[in-house]
Amino acid sequence: MNIKSNRQRLLASSMICGAAFAAMAVSPATAQVAEVEELVVTGSRIQVPGLESASPILTVGAAEIGLQQQPEVEKIIRFLPISVPSDGDAVNNGTQGVSTVNLRGLGAQRNLVLIDGQRVTPYNTAGQVDVSVIPTAFLERVDIITGGASAVYGSDAISGAINFILKKNFEGVELDTKYSVTGAGDGEVISTSLTFGSNVADGRGNVALSMNYSQREGVLFGTRPLGNLGIETASGANYQNFLDGRQPTPAPAGCGGPGSVAAGGSTTTVPTRTQITGVGTSAAQFREDGTLGPNCGVFNFNPFNYYQTPQERFGATAIGYYELAENVEAYARVVYSSTNVSQQIAPSGIFGNSYYVPLANPFLTAQAQTTLINSANTARTAGTLPATSWRDLNANGVVDAADDLRLVIRRRTGELGARSSTYDNNMFQFTLGLRGEFMDNWNWNVYLQQGQVDRTEIRAGYTNTTNFGNALDAVSTTTCRVGGSGCVPINVFGAYGTITPAMAAYSSATGVLIESYEQTVFNASVNGELTALKSPWASQSVVASLGVEYREEFGASTPDECLKLPPISCLGGAGGNQLPIVGGFDAHEIFGEMIVPIAMDQPLAQSLGLELGYRYSDYNPTGTYSTWKAGLNYEPFDGLLLRVMRQRAARAPNVGEIAAPVVIGLRNADFDPCSLGARRAITADVRARCIATGMTAAQVGTVQDIVAGQINTFEGTDLTKLPSAELADTTTVGLVWTPTFLTALRAPVVSVDYYDIEVKDYIGAFSAQETLDGCYISGIQQFCQRIVRVDGDIASPGSGVQRFTTNLNYIRAEGVEAAVNFGLDLDTLGLSERWGSLAVSWTGNYYLTNESRSSNTVPEIDCLGFFGNACGNPTHKFRFVQRTTWTMGDLQVSYLWRHLNKVEIEPVQQPNTFRAFREIEAYNYIDLAASYAFNDVAKVTFSVQNLLEKDPPVLGNEAATTSANSGNTLPSAYDTLGRIFAVGLNLRF
Repeated sequence: MNIKSNRQRLLASSMICGAAFAAMAVSPATAQVAEVEELVVTGSRIQVPGLESASPILTVGAAEIGLQQQPEVEKIIRFLPISVPSDGDAVNNGTQGVSTVNLRGLGAQRNLVLIDGQRVTPYNTAGQVDVSVIPTAFLERVDIITGGASAVYGSDAISGAINFILKKNFEGVELDTKYSVTGAGDGEVISTSLTFGSNVADGRGNVALSMNYSQREGVLFGTRPLGNLGIETASGANYQNFLDGRQPTPAPAGCGGPGSVAAGGSTTTVPTRTQITGVGTSAAQFREDGTLGPNCGVFNFNPFNYYQTPQERFGATAIGYYELAENVEAYARVVYSSTNVSQQIAPSGIFGNSYYVPLANPFLTAQAQTTLINSANTARTAGTLPATSWRDLNANGVVDAADDLRLVIRRRTGELGARSSTYDNNMFQFTLGLRGEFMDNWNWNVYLQQGQVDRTEIRAGYTNTTNFGNALDAVSTTTCRVGGSGCVPINVFGAYGTITPAMAAYSSATGVLIESYEQTVFNASVNGELTALKSPWASQSVVASLGVEYREEFGASTPDECLKLPPISCLGGAGGNQLPIVGGFDAHEIFGEMIVPIAMDQPLAQSLGLELGYRYSDYNPTGTYSTWKAGLNYEPFDGLLLRVMRQRAARAPNVGEIAAPVVIGLRNADFDPCSLGARRAITADVRARCIATGMTAAQVGTVQDIVAGQINTFEGTDLTKLPSAELADTTTVGLVWTPTFLTALRAPVVSVDYYDIEVKDYIGAFSAQETLDGCYISGIQQFCQRIVRVDGDIASPGSGVQRFTTNLNYIRAEGVEAAVNFGLDLDTLGLSERWGSLAVSWTGNYYLTNESRSSNTVPEIDCLGFFGNACGNPTHKFRFVQRTTWTMGDLQVSYLWRHLNKVEIEPVQQPNTFRAFREIEAYNYIDLAASYAFNDVAKVTFSVQNLLEKDPPVLGNEAATTSANSGNTLPSAYDTLGRIFAVGLNLRF
C-alpha cells in the first residue's frame, strides 16, 4: 500500500536533524540510523520525508524513560531544565489531585498537551491537562517544542507543545513492573503495566492494548526531622531545634495540647486564641484551666501534611489501524484513566471567624468573663469598641455579664479528626479517523475526537462554621439560643478534649464538589507536494498543508450547599465558598503550512528553506484572532544547520476565565500595611489611606495582621468585561551541528538555541500584595477601591482583596537551550571490544529573563533566580541534566547528574527573612541506574535516586506560595525523601 511505503521512506536521521533531536539518553541501538514504520514530527502537520523543522524540539526517548523508572511522566519532565514544578506528587496543600506541567514558568495552562499530535482533554475549567493519564509504558518518546506552536496546533501552545508519541505496530506481550521505596522504608510506589498487540489481516492492520496500575503510599512531614516542626521564615524560630535534632519547643505549662508549641506555627491553635472583634489590644489566649491570659502558644501544623501524596491509579489505552482499501486506512485510539489522590492537612478549626458569644456562656470561667468585660469596657471608654462588636442586652450602657460580645475565635478542632480532600478523577477519550493518499504525493487525514473528565472531590474532617456559631450562642450546657433542638453547645474555652463527641458531631461538616469537562474536536487536513512550485536551485518541490478544525469545550463545577454558603462556605479553613461554574466555548479554525525549499545541494547551500504557517480562529464568545509562524533553515554545508523562527501564538480564555462567578478565595500575601504586623513605618500618608479604606484612627496599627501569610480574596469573572485572548511573540535562533570529522564519536550532535517568549495581555489577576502595596505604598486609588475591611482588619471573614480576572500587561521568558549527544566505542581508546561503549548526553537551559508585570502602575516581578510569594517555586538561572550510559553486552550502567543553580528569596522579602533562609546554594543530585538483559525476554533494572542523600534546603513555612513552600522547604523543586531505591522487571514475549 502506498501509505505504508511512504511511511517507510522516512529516516530517523531526518528526525534528528530536522526536529533538533536532543535525547537525554542515546543508547547504541537508538544511535543507529534505522528504518521506521511511522514518524510523527512534532511542530508540523506536514509529513513529507527529508524536510526539516525550524523550531527546536527536545526529545525524551524510551531509553531515558526506562532508566528513570517513574510511573508518571510529570516527574520526568519536572527534571528537565526547561520546566518549573507544577502540581504533582510533592504538592499537598494546594493540590488538585493531578499532575501538570509548567514549561519555563509561564503556567500550566500555557502549554498544549498532545498524544500523537492530537489534544488531550483538560481536567478542569482552567483548561489544564492531567498528564497522569499518559500511559508511560506505552510511550515511544516525548517531544517538547520550544515556544509558540499555535499556528500548527491552535490555542494554548504559548510556552510550547508537549507531544506524547505512542508505540506503533506493537506485536507480542510485554509485562513491565516497578517497585520503589525510600531509604527510610516508606513512600512505596508499585506500578505494573501489561501491553499486548498483534498485526491483523495479513499485515493490513494492527491493534494494541496497554493496561497499567499503580499505587503510591503517602509520606507525612512528621516522618522526617525537617517536617516534624514548624520553622518561622522571618525569625528562624525552631531552626536551631532542627539543627540540634530536638523536638519543637512546647508551649508553656497550662497552654498545651496536641501540636501546641512555643513558636513556629499557626495562631489558630489549642487552647483557643481570641480577641474582641475590631479591638486588637484585647488579643488573648485561654489556658487549659479555662482562664484567659496573654498569647502563649501556636499550633505546629507541619506533621499532618504530606511530602508525597497517596495515589491509586488504573489506566488503559488501545490503539489500532486497519487498511480499508489501497489508499484508505481507518485508525482509532481510546484512552481511559481512573485516579484517586488523597491530600491531608492539619486539623480543621475556626480560623478567625467572628461570633456573638454570651458573656453568660456556661463554659466561660469567671476569670475569663471578667477579663473580657474589662477589655471591652476599656475599649468602650477609649472609643475603640465597634458598635457591631457589642450587644447591650440590658441597655445599661456598660458591658456586663448580661451582654454579648462578638469575639474572633481561633481554635483547632482536632477532636473532629483529620482534615483531608480526596480526589476521584475519571478520564475517557476516543479518537476515530480516516487517512489516506491521493495523487501519489498527497496525504489526507480526517478525525473526530471526544473526551470527558469527571471529578469528585470530598472534603472531610472540617468544622461547620455556621453550626459552630450556633453552638457558641448558648447560656446553657444543653441548649443553644439559636440553631434548633439539634444544636449542641460547644466548649472551646479550655484544654484539648473539651469538645465532646456530641459537640463534634453537630459542629463538623463534609463538602462535596463535582466537576466535569467535555471536549469535542473535528479536524480535516491534507498535505503534500505542490509539484508546480519548485525553486530552480532545489530538487524538492514546495510542500504544503491545509486544514480546518472545529472544537467545542464545556465545563461544569457543582459544589454542594455547604461549599456554596457565603462568605467562606460552611467549612472552617477551606479558604472560601464556591459557586457553580457552567460554561463553554466553541472555535472554528482554518490553518495552513508551507515549507519552501529554496536551494539544495548548492555551493555554500547544502539546503536553504522557508517554513511558513497561518491559522485563523473564531472563538465564541471571545472573538477572532490570527496566529502565524515564519522560519528559515540554512545548511551551508553538510553537518551544520542554522535556523530561525518567529511565531505569533495565542491562548483564548478558558471556561473558568469566562464563566467563573465571584467567590471568596485564599491567596498568599506578606502583610497588612495598616496592622500590628506592618513592616514599614505607618506614615501620615499611609495612615490617611488606611482610614480611607474603612479603618478608624484608633484601629490603624492595632488591628490583627493577616494570618500564616494568607489573605481572603474576592475573585472571579466580570461577565460584563470578558478577557480577550492573550497573544505571544516567540523568537528562536539556533544551530544544530553534527561534526562529521569527529570519527571517534558515534552520531555526535550539538544544538544551541536562543528563545524569547513574550506574552502580552496575559489573563490573570493582580496579586493580593500588589493590591495592598498599590494602595497604601503607591497611593493608587483604583487599588484602594479593591480592599474590603471588616472591623478595620483584612483577616476577618468577609474582608479581603478583590481580584477579578482581566488582561494584564505581560509575561516574558528568555534564555538559551543547549544539548550535546554522542556515543563512544571504547575500543577506539585502545580497550578491548568487550568493554562496550558509552553514550553521553547533556541538556541545559540558561535563563536570561523570567519576569512579569501586571500593569504600568506596579513594579515588574522578576523571578529570574528567585523564589517567593510572587514567584512560587524557583526559576533557576541555570539548570542542566547530564546522562552517561555504559553498555557492555547485556549490562548497562548509567548515571544522571541533575544540577540546579543557586537561587534567592525575592528581594522584597529579604529584609524580613532570617538570614540563613535568604539563599539556596547550588544543588547537585546524582541518580544511578543499572540494567541487565538476561535474554530477549527478560530485563531487570535497578536505580537509586538522590544517591548522596542530599537534604533539601531549609526555608521555614512562609518563604513562598503555599503550594510551593511546605514542610519548611520546596518539596517539588528539591528532593525531600532522601534516597529512593527502585527495581523493575520487564518481560517481553
